[in-house]
Formats: sequence, C-alpha cells, structure tokens
Amino acid sequence: MKRKGLYFLIALALGGVGAVHAQDATPAPASDTAATTSTGNYDGRWYIAPTIGGYYNDTDRNTNSRQFYYGLGVGRFIAPNASIDLFVDRTKRKRDTAVGGGKWSNNNVGVAARFYAGDWNAWRPYLLAGVMGSHHQNSADHGWAPAAELGGGVSKTITDSSDFRVEAGYRYDWDNKSQPAKSGYGDWFLGFSIVSRFGEPAAAPQPAAAPAPAPANDCSKQFRNGVNLCENKCPNLPEGTIVGPDGCPQKVVIDLRGVNFKFDYPKKGHVAASEIGKALAEPSSDSIAILDQAVDTLQRYPQVHVTVAGYTDSVGKDAYNQSLSERRAKIVYDYLTSHGIDASRLEGPIGHGKADPIDSNDTDSGRARNRRTELQVQQ
Repeated sequence: MKRKGLYFLIALALGGVGAVHAQDATPAPASDTAATTSTGNYDGRWYIAPTIGGYYNDTDRNTNSRQFYYGLGVGRFIAPNASIDLFVDRTKRKRDTAVGGGKWSNNNVGVAARFYAGDWNAWRPYLLAGVMGSHHQNSADHGWAPAAELGGGVSKTITDSSDFRVEAGYRYDWDNKSQPAKSGYGDWFLGFSIVSRFGEPAAAPQPAAAPAPAPANDCSKQFRNGVNLCENKCPNLPEGTIVGPDGCPQKVVIDLRGVNFKFDYPKKGHVAASEIGKALAEPSSDSIAILDQAVDTLQRYPQVHVTVAGYTDSVGKDAYNQSLSERRAKIVYDYLTSHGIDASRLEGPIGHGKADPIDSNDTDSGRARNRRTELQVQQ
C-alpha cells in the first residue's frame, strides 16, 4: 500500500460515519421520524476500524525515530466488555546513512483483543493485547518475524453504529533480519480509529398484539357450583373491578410485548412523546402500533387505571439503569397523555431498573426484551 492506500483508508473511515448519518436521515414510517437500527455496541454486528497513528521507533533500528503508520481492522464484540480485531498495518521509514541509507518498511498482520470497563454511554477505558506476524524489508534484506503488543486506550460511542477510539502501547518484534546484530526491537505507538458497525443488529422478538384487559364484571353473577364466589371470598368489590375466574380482583398487565427500546435509549433530555421513534427498537412502526392499541384499550375501558413502569437490561451500573428505566416510563407516559389518556388514570412514571427481567440477560434477544415498559392495571 502506498499513499493512495492511505487515502482509501481515510475515505473508508469517513464513509463509515457518513453511512451512519445517511441511515439516520432515511425517511421512516409514520409516527417514527428518526428511527435507527441499533441495540448498542454488543449487538452481534461486525465492524471495520480504519486507523492512523505514529511510531516512536527503537533507536537501535537506525531509522527515523518518529514515523507515520496506517492500517485497517475488522472485528466484533464477543461480550459486552470484550472485542476481537483482525488487523493489518504498514509503516515506511528512512534508514540512517550510517547503515546504508535507503528505505525500511514494515507490514504487520495480526489479531488484537480489547477488554473494556465502564458504561457504554461514557468514555470507556480498555486494555489491549495482540500478536502478529511482522514483515520487514530494506534494500538489503527482507523477512518475517513474530511480534506482540500491549497497551491501552479509551473508546466513545459517537452514533448508534460508530465509535471513536484512541490507544497507545508498546510493540516488540523479534526481527533479526534488518540488522543481524540485533535479535529484536521495541517501538511505542499511538493510534486513532473510527469503528463503524455494518449490517443489521440481532433481530428483536416479533411483537405481540396487546390484549384487552378482562372486562368489568357484575360481581353478583360470579357463581361456581351454585356458590356466589364474591360473597364468600371478595365481597363489596367497587364497581368496575376487574376480577379473575374466582370472582376476586385480578392483577392485569396491558401487554406491551414488542414495545422494546434501543440500547441506552431514550437519552437524557429526549423523553417527550415526539422523541419516542428515536428510542424504540426496530421495527419501530410495529412498536408504535402496539402503543396505539394500548391507547385504544384504555379509551374503551375508562374505569381502568394503570401504572406506567419502565425496565432495563442488566448491562451498566444500577444507578444509571434506574435513571434510564425512569426515562423509558416517562416517554410512554407522555405518549399516552398526548393521545388523549387523562393523567389522572396513570400512576407514575416509575422506573425499576434491571429488576424483574422477563427474559435472560445472557443473550442479545433476552436483553432486547428486558428493555421495556409495562402498563400495570391497578385494582
């Protein structure tokens, strides 16, 4: 790769970010004016990571002490806090006249693992470890040698599909070809990358229609084997109480399964009803349809009062998840009131953080289902 290769990598990096913005700007279905398609960094998608940076070379190399390098990585997150990249990079340096002058180049092909700490929504520090094959070439000789690197960095999510990361570290290769008197060299490096995820995230479970709550019953007509169950078990129920098969009050949840949220959405300051399309997981039009069914159910049963409760998955700190669950409940609360449901019929909004999961937090699909809001019918 020569200079045109560098231009290609820079264009690729900018193109990855541009694709994200183009995706955000794609016209969306009605009631969803700015929906996107991500459930967070750990969503099963692969990414590319064009990189540019610099070396501070081992002085024993007898080359320029500082040199530019560029490369490209392809990888994915294998866990919420760990990723694996396959990468290539290249640098070219001038040799000192004392060793014959000319050019010295180095091409690396390897694999690197990164181990992250902290929440997805913040700057995330990480540790870096990698191994590679290193090919050196000068006017006199060329050959391959093993190499390894250790380092650290920080990463920040920029959009639903891209991150920025900066890292530094130490790379050692056992090159005994460039100068036979040496058995290896150690260089310091500093690199900058734009990580651009591509493809579709793991599909969320198919939405289910929201069933209507059981209609209000006339308690005096709840009989079994000739016995009035209400008189014997639950007498004097208020008019309009929703009862179960035994004639007693029944806990009812207006089912919002299929109304799931993207990872770390809605953001702070974006919980108005008009912002709900940005917060919902794809296909957001289906989620909006389920919310509209819930509105219709509440309008058909004006005696029903509900608690609006929000939940998160288990990724992140408890305090942050509590705040996030409250924002999810608030945006659904505002959606209901903006569509004609009187606030006097709504309790909350209340956040429960990662409590009461309805699915496993060990899988992508399970975490997607746990990022939800419920309408819990009051008795």
